[in-house]
Amino acid sequence: MMNCCGLVTVKNEPVPLKSVAVDVRVQGHVATVTSTLLYVNGEERPLEAVFVFPLPGECALCHFSAKLGDTEVVAKLQDKQKAREQYDDALSSGHQAFLLEESDQSPDMFQLNVGSLPPGESAAITLVYISELAMQADDALRFCLPAVLNPRYTPQEMDRSKMATVTSVPAGMVPYTLALSAHLSSPQPISKVESNCALEPLVYLNADKTQATVSLSSGHVFDRDVELLLYYQDAHEPTAIVEGGQDSAEPGSLMGDPVVMLSFYPEFPAAVTSSLATCGEFIFVVDRSGSMDCRMHSGKDAKMRIESARDTLLLLLKSLPMGCFFNIYGFGSRFESFFPKSVEYKQNTMDEALQKVNGMKADMGGTEILQPLKHIYSQPCIPSHPRQLFIFTDGEVGNTKQVVDLVKLNVNSHRCFSFGIGQGASTALINGLAQEGSGHAQFITGTDRMQPKVMQSLRYALQPAVKDISVVWDLPDGVSVTTLSPPLKVLFHGQRALLYAQLKGESSGNPEGSVTIQYNLLEETVKNQLGFCLKPTGDTGVTLHRLGARALIRSLEVVERAGGPEAAALREELLQLSLQSGVSSTHTAFIAIHKGSGQAVQGPLLRRTIPTPMLIMSGFGGFGGYGCLAGRSAGPIEKARKKRGDRMGAKRTAETFEEGCYHMLDTKDILDKKVQEPESLTDPLLQLISLQKATGSWEMDSSMAKVLEKSDDELAKLMPVGADKAVWATTLALIWLYGLRLEARDEWQFVAMKAASWIQAQKVGCVSQCVQAGNALLGCQVQQKTLGL
Repeated sequence: MMNCCGLVTVKNEPVPLKSVAVDVRVQGHVATVTSTLLYVNGEERPLEAVFVFPLPGECALCHFSAKLGDTEVVAKLQDKQKAREQYDDALSSGHQAFLLEESDQSPDMFQLNVGSLPPGESAAITLVYISELAMQADDALRFCLPAVLNPRYTPQEMDRSKMATVTSVPAGMVPYTLALSAHLSSPQPISKVESNCALEPLVYLNADKTQATVSLSSGHVFDRDVELLLYYQDAHEPTAIVEGGQDSAEPGSLMGDPVVMLSFYPEFPAAVTSSLATCGEFIFVVDRSGSMDCRMHSGKDAKMRIESARDTLLLLLKSLPMGCFFNIYGFGSRFESFFPKSVEYKQNTMDEALQKVNGMKADMGGTEILQPLKHIYSQPCIPSHPRQLFIFTDGEVGNTKQVVDLVKLNVNSHRCFSFGIGQGASTALINGLAQEGSGHAQFITGTDRMQPKVMQSLRYALQPAVKDISVVWDLPDGVSVTTLSPPLKVLFHGQRALLYAQLKGESSGNPEGSVTIQYNLLEETVKNQLGFCLKPTGDTGVTLHRLGARALIRSLEVVERAGGPEAAALREELLQLSLQSGVSSTHTAFIAIHKGSGQAVQGPLLRRTIPTPMLIMSGFGGFGGYGCLAGRSAGPIEKARKKRGDRMGAKRTAETFEEGCYHMLDTKDILDKKVQEPESLTDPLLQLISLQKATGSWEMDSSMAKVLEKSDDELAKLMPVGADKAVWATTLALIWLYGLRLEARDEWQFVAMKAASWIQAQKVGCVSQCVQAGNALLGCQVQQKTLGL
């Protein structure tokens, strides 16, 4: 029996990946990330290491190299099939080879093959990608280094042989280390940096605080995605950055011409932001697969994902306007809906839905989101009630591109708001759903509460929709523009809109240009204009060129997948764009070859699959009764080898999906919590909200008294003479919310608006007396105007 020393997997195999070092360079709203992976072969035979890992779905992967001793080999971007063949040919010829490719199913999964690493030797693999930083509700810029890659459920109709290898171990048991440092540079002063991980103190590098460094604390446990929240002063300042073309590139090409990146922050009039729709069809689609029975985070008081989803549905159902329509879908390996079709929102339908929400469990097997979406899109829309789709999922699916393409196909019939729950949610899926569905994406990670982020999206859904968006360029004679970004389909108040464009030609005169975003809002035309200088200053690099190329590549890939007579031509266009810009795509891969002895390896290469962190399900069902700690199916490289015959003298048999998976009973020391029965509400805020009627009112009863921590007699004694009981109870609820739970206003804002509207509709004259008596009863000092009364 082999005695495994050093780093080993759960299958007691040595792990050749020893460490990961990440350097992040942030310039304003853009991050350049350099990751160096150190591989060491401590075994007695040559080996091939395979590592499937996540990257942000919207990133531009633009560099890959390998350092062996003092020799560095820089990879070339090639047609993916040719790169795979070159990789196999190199290994069969006794050379070392390194292959990096994007998954065919999801642009946020990559596979790295380190081939024929001799005994006792090491290889330092470096990859570089560029990514925009997403803006959060509190104006923070979010950088996320995906560490967690949960096994993704593969629908039965999909060919698993085309799925990338995914091997995972429980988060916290990853047998290699992570170090991360970040250098921050911004035109505006950097206020602070926050993280879900322990950080060393922020160090400012200049007096005006526009440059700083920060790093992970030593001893970081590799059990979660690493998130940095960067706070700048005046983060909403519109910007235009022009990057010069490369002198070595062909004039007139994307890399040879200047590229401009524009950042807009549409500011809507107050009348618009406070104007909320009273109609609409709201469809909530909730993941009920086994993986939803994970905890939201690793903290002591963390709720289960499905439990947090139930609480959120309670808030949503209480926040909907009277007269709208709604339905709720749950999905796993199958799907079900609360009602055969969307029903009108009123007291009896809300009560029935809440009863079903209370019984929701993570008990529906795998994660098949495609079928419920097809069913929803097959239902006719309701006239005068725009369809708004809210999708809640932990994002563990294997057919991301199929799902996103379906949403795009139906974009004219709805808007889609997506929510990625917990560590490891697919950025490609969550962002793709919102982008193609003209909605907004949110990620709920770490100790984030789901409810405030969902309520923000509900506000976006209820606000008047922006129509007829157009982009108008004003450029000097001789200069034209080619837009690289997809057309703007949606704008939200205060949310950043990014545009990339290629500037063609030259102007001998005026070096200034401007661009105007024009749109229709509540039958009025609104314009946001931004001026910029056409000429860049100094050597500006190619960062924006690659982000622009990435945006164009992703748009063309979506069109290509739709098929049609132009698909073949589009493939060639995509291939050339990827090769020209140096940005990987679904049709290209990075390949590096280091000439070795030229002697073919005798016998089979040892194959070592590097595990990534995963969050273990605490219940059954996600993978047919198994918690998959290390499972994989045959990947595209193995299939290609099988077709051509194994020229390395070793026939490799792909592991089955179940190999490396451990039955829940085998992991009882790790998994200490079974599928939870739905719990009764313990949060007083949710208890109070659960008592609200669909109309927005509350009733005076013992349940209400209990939440307010008063007796029935106290409530009756202080009620003003002649006051209506429901008006009195509703006023008390509002005072309790504003006076005792103001910090959670983002969660109850719609509940309070409904309550205030209901009181005003009663047209009673005792509101002032109720407010005064309610403040005395609850020990608050809330003004009547504050309550919206």
